Amino acid sequence: MNAIEDPGDERLSVTPPKTWATGIPGVAHAIQYSLGQTSLRRTALTLLNINQAKGFDCPGCAWPEPAPDRRHRNEYCENGAKHINDEATSHRVTADFFRRHPISELARKSDYWLNQQGRLTEPMVKRPGSDHYEPISWDEALGLLADELRALKSPNEALFYTSGRLNNEAAFLLQLFARAFGTNNLPDCSNLCHESSGAALNETLGIGKGSVSLQDIHDADLVFVVGQNPGTNHPRMLSSLEETKRNGGQVIAVNPLPEAGLLRFKHPQKPRGVIGRGTAIADQFLQIRPGGDLALFQALNLLLLEAEDAAPGTVLDRAFIDTHTTGFDDFVQHARKVAWPDVLAATGLTHEEIERVHQRVLNSEKIIVCWAMGLTQHKHGVPTIREVVNFLMLRGNIGRPGAGVCPVRGHSNVQGDRTMGIWERMPQSFLDALEREFGFAPPVDHGLDSVDSIRAMRDGHAKVFLGVAGNFVRATPDSDVTEEAMGRCRLTAHISTKLNRSHTVCGETALILPTLGRSDRDIQAGGEQFVTVEDSMSEVHASRGRLAPASPHLLSEVAIISRLARRTLGDKPSVPWEGFENDYGTIRDRISRVVAGFDDFNTRVARPGGFRLPNPVNERRFPTSSGKAVFTRNAFEMLQAPEGHLILQTLRSHDQWNTIPYAMNDRYRGIHNARRVVLVNSADLEALGLEERDEVDLVSVWHDGVERRAPGFRVVAYPTPPGSAAAYYPETNVLVPLDSVADISNTPTSKSVVVRLEPVRERADAWAG
Repeated sequence: MNAIEDPGDERLSVTPPKTWATGIPGVAHAIQYSLGQTSLRRTALTLLNINQAKGFDCPGCAWPEPAPDRRHRNEYCENGAKHINDEATSHRVTADFFRRHPISELARKSDYWLNQQGRLTEPMVKRPGSDHYEPISWDEALGLLADELRALKSPNEALFYTSGRLNNEAAFLLQLFARAFGTNNLPDCSNLCHESSGAALNETLGIGKGSVSLQDIHDADLVFVVGQNPGTNHPRMLSSLEETKRNGGQVIAVNPLPEAGLLRFKHPQKPRGVIGRGTAIADQFLQIRPGGDLALFQALNLLLLEAEDAAPGTVLDRAFIDTHTTGFDDFVQHARKVAWPDVLAATGLTHEEIERVHQRVLNSEKIIVCWAMGLTQHKHGVPTIREVVNFLMLRGNIGRPGAGVCPVRGHSNVQGDRTMGIWERMPQSFLDALEREFGFAPPVDHGLDSVDSIRAMRDGHAKVFLGVAGNFVRATPDSDVTEEAMGRCRLTAHISTKLNRSHTVCGETALILPTLGRSDRDIQAGGEQFVTVEDSMSEVHASRGRLAPASPHLLSEVAIISRLARRTLGDKPSVPWEGFENDYGTIRDRISRVVAGFDDFNTRVARPGGFRLPNPVNERRFPTSSGKAVFTRNAFEMLQAPEGHLILQTLRSHDQWNTIPYAMNDRYRGIHNARRVVLVNSADLEALGLEERDEVDLVSVWHDGVERRAPGFRVVAYPTPPGSAAAYYPETNVLVPLDSVADISNTPTSKSVVVRLEPVRERADAWAG
């Protein structure tokens, strides 16, 4: 891997972490960044149309909007405003840019620098042996890609990756094209983030989605926010939690780090958030050790069983358990074996803290558990979420108003992509529906997920990689291995809006295929088009771009996929690809006959706010093999690091969207002008003989004996749990071994990396020796 130039840490400054989020500073930062990217007029157009019923959906996160009649005129957050104006930027990457900058030079640039160059404007190709991208026509580019696909010995040598930025219509066409081509190799970003959620929920409830609505959040008596940072990753969630609090509900935050937004939220659109103190969100904060959530919920479940023993018939919802669940007796037998010394060691909490949570649970009739990657990206992520489901089922908090499971997705349409068929293991019922609708037999063998796709490229089994949105090489683990694997492909192609690191890690031939952004107007032969997305709570609604496209040479994702399919497949099978490109309504007609819950799609999505997909769990119907929700037995797990080592979790800074930082700051955590920092508890610094600002290499420890090193990090004392550390990704993805994955889901364990901190002076001494 080429060493990536870093802006340096000589200007690093550290201030105390913030104890509240948003307010006027959030508004000011959003406007400042937006105006640095584009004009006042374009900024006004984006902000007045983002998340509006007749506007476009924010690509920044999947948190749902309120009903249209309750929606604010400024229905966006600081990071959403930054993200949409980062996309609407007036900066452009032209053919002249690529003439001036060879790929070898671009490969050394930081993620921040690459993103700041602006929107891509025309198709580009890197030919074999060249170190430059050069212009290519759309016809030649798609012909080149189609020829490479047709030349493969097997369709399974091709990979079709997508991120959650893709809309429903394009996602449906992508999976249709891949399966008509003959493969289920449809890796996606969910494999890297929430696959553990889907695996656990499918097993226990029969459907891999959350069960709650926005109104449920507002009406809940108690909301757990576990392993997530709403203030940075989905700030509009704080508005919903504020509503929970104003309705008399309580919030428990469970996280290794104190997060400003969960301490106090100053709503910038309300007087109390501007001139007042705002709203204290978390009624109780549990600073848990990384990976200790499984032990926490096992302890809570034991306490509920013991409370039922003490007062039979008053604690557990026996009617729900007896009627709607299976496996309860085995679960109880296993749950009673929990040992408190193990719980306290795994969680880092006190018995008193857990007992306080237990009392809040007993006093609450309606409970929701929300979670994100702090649960999913551990080896035992699936058992942890299964234990959360056990917890909710004990008191009947599944399938009724104000209660349920709430996995909080990061991308705006990552859930929609999965609904549309972007999954390497879609059920046979979906494949059968495709066959009935389009007259071909889709492949039935499971395809490759994201981690297995890297292995396939590494081992020479995959030869063509097509990435639709996203930044694959920076979103994935084991960076050196991933980049070497990508470089072994015959052809790599990326459908993108902006330049990123993946464009600099090329196969023998490489293509950049520039596309419209979510905010761009989409005019096709059939007139102006709109697309649809599905949010984290199964609400499906329209998204209409309002800005003039960044270049006349851009094509929509629907158009690119349709034209590529025609060039690759010809008329076999008989799919009206050209008609799909001309009129997206014809795609929605087909979706309505293939995907469950989308009946009369075009009519229903035309209503302001769209519609919500049905969830059988909310009718207390569970499409499991038994027809009932499943209690599970989950073995106790505790993360441990050898002496002199720490458990590292990777995370985002506040000024960051997925792999791309918008600035070198993380102002809520008090980190300014640097990203190569590692946050460590002060007691651990003393035990390791380190001082604030010491320069260290982060070296991960894994049983394959391969040293994985992230060099040149500055140590910052921070209130992390003892024995743990935190640092930003993607800079630390290099430390996550490709084979260190969650059981069952194959999700990289990016929240539990065992590392040692090696002082740079020791490295220099060793090299000198």
